[in-house]
Amino acid sequence: MYRRIRDLREDADMNQTKMAKILGMSQTGYSKYETGENDIPTAILIKLARFYHTSIDYLLGETDVKERYPEKNT
Repeated sequence: MYRRIRDLREDADMNQTKMAKILGMSQTGYSKYETGENDIPTAILIKLARFYHTSIDYLLGETDVKERYPEKNT
């Protein structure tokens, strides 16, 4: 999970300071999420999923599908 949030942030060309500001927290606090030192609260997971347009399942490593609502093959 922690690697995914770092990869998503880097893919968005953002640094930890910018992401922390978006989440309303310190850079140090955010950094601890990326390293796994602190668990990510549900409210922050929701904000991250919305920001990156992905699912919480993806952030948690429960799926490898990045898209929030993947297209269904009919």
